[in-house]
Amino acid sequence: MEGENNKLAYCVTDVPPWYLCIVLGIQHCLTAFGGIIAIPLILSSGLCLQFDGLTQSHLISTIFFVSGICTLLQVTFGIRLPILQGGTFTLLAPSMAMLSMPEWTCPSWTQNASLVNTSSTDFIEVWQSRMRLQGSIMVGSLFQVFVGFSGLIGLFMRFIGPLTIAPTIALIGLSLFDSAGTSAGNHWGISSMTTALIILFSQYLRHIPVPFPTYSKEKKLHTSRVYVFQILPVLLGIILSWLICYILTVSNVLPAEPDRYGYLARTDLKGDVVSQAPWFNFPYPGQWGMPTVSLAGVVGILAGVISSMIESVGDYHACARLSGAPPPPKHAINRGIGIEGLGCLLAGAWGTGNGTTSYSENVGALGITKVGSRMVIVASGVLMVAMGVFGKVGAIFTTIPSPVVGGMFMVMFGVISAAGVSNLQYADMNSSRNIFIFGFSMFSGLVIPNWIFKNPTAISTGVAEVDQVLQVLLTTSMFVGGFFGFILDNTIPGSKHERGILAWNKAHEDDCSNTLESGEVYNLPFGISSYLSSSSWLRYIPFCPPGESSSLDGCTADTNALEPKQPLGHPEPSHIIIGVAM
Repeated sequence: MEGENNKLAYCVTDVPPWYLCIVLGIQHCLTAFGGIIAIPLILSSGLCLQFDGLTQSHLISTIFFVSGICTLLQVTFGIRLPILQGGTFTLLAPSMAMLSMPEWTCPSWTQNASLVNTSSTDFIEVWQSRMRLQGSIMVGSLFQVFVGFSGLIGLFMRFIGPLTIAPTIALIGLSLFDSAGTSAGNHWGISSMTTALIILFSQYLRHIPVPFPTYSKEKKLHTSRVYVFQILPVLLGIILSWLICYILTVSNVLPAEPDRYGYLARTDLKGDVVSQAPWFNFPYPGQWGMPTVSLAGVVGILAGVISSMIESVGDYHACARLSGAPPPPKHAINRGIGIEGLGCLLAGAWGTGNGTTSYSENVGALGITKVGSRMVIVASGVLMVAMGVFGKVGAIFTTIPSPVVGGMFMVMFGVISAAGVSNLQYADMNSSRNIFIFGFSMFSGLVIPNWIFKNPTAISTGVAEVDQVLQVLLTTSMFVGGFFGFILDNTIPGSKHERGILAWNKAHEDDCSNTLESGEVYNLPFGISSYLSSSSWLRYIPFCPPGESSSLDGCTADTNALEPKQPLGHPEPSHIIIGVAM
């Protein structure tokens, strides 16, 4: 009976009823909500937009719109697994490092709400000139496009192991502590309540099902138990705190004077944004002006792009297992990484101030819902595009008080840091070699950027372009830590077992007990694969599927039902949904 409970309701190639696709598609959108909406809110400080809620709403609408398009491209022509695309924190670190350079420091008058006229040409030029740095994201994303479609991703993975990944990812979260502290510090009571609610829902109540009325032809009207706290802890925590802030605002418990502590917890600070926002808003490429490119920006973005690629390869394997698909073949992985690079290119062109990547938390949601159909993710992509078009949706999100956002950051950034450190489970941490590499990489990733921030004029080579490149790289914690981890791990003698390479590779090997052939899942749609197979030379192109679909690595089809290794109703700890996107 337990085996019956662990079966997938729908595997990757199945098409559920349309209403189920919509309902589960909405759930995936809500699951990704925390990661997607956090990025424009963090960027607002670097773009001098703290007091321009209307522009913030445009940024949120744009990132939803582009995430939807990239999701549809990935599911249709990319890896072809049910994996959602959204903004990435790996590009946020170099972007913020770029915006923190002395020449991009926000004018003092933009930090005073009473002096900011959001419709003035001076203010518009201030933030749009910073947003045009997205040109560096566009150029940097071309590297990911090349690495993916050329098949070089396999070569990269050969030299990158846990001791490179751990400090790189961990320092993404640690480097954002100041942003979290600033937002949370606007009212520690509200932010602590938000953090406590998210912890309560995601950790203490996650195994408690909530009965919901449902209808089916067989059972008619009945109740089904849903692990709602496990699926939507971040969203529930934010909504509840948001509601409490609203009650405290209308009852005048929170101060109405701008100079008093707790004023920023009020929900009416941007109350006119919702009414001012248009019902329909169609984001378009170049909407903030002609993108500009800097060498420093491109080099910094490359560090984030490489980290994003490595994380995505791991997500592909996890997604394949949880959706009942065979392990992804090389041509599908190449296409997936290439399409992600194309997604970053589109994100830069549209002006999200960020790129796109695969969302790990949505991979985990597959295990909870037992629905691995890619049509559900197609529905999510369509819904995100719709959310980007409806301007009022983005405007509503901007009214979330900053202490509530800060409380969310406290959890999210902490989980990102821990997710990075968790990669050390594959390496032998009883080895003094590994302890030295990880410790030195982490400490350097904190010390060097901190010193450069405090001494911005210390770098002076005499060549302005070189100074900018070094400034961005050395103030990007994830680059400094990842660089030292990569160099030391590949030069200090150590066996593959000691370095964790063997365990790392084994973790990416999946169970092959499924009834699907590789070609059924990963071949291109609309008969494109059949057309390409007629040309023998196309088989040598890294992102083209082979002429005949076959299982990989000796995997043979099994007639048993689709059963992932882990019971889907209770996913692995790494798949607990917390709303964090790498």
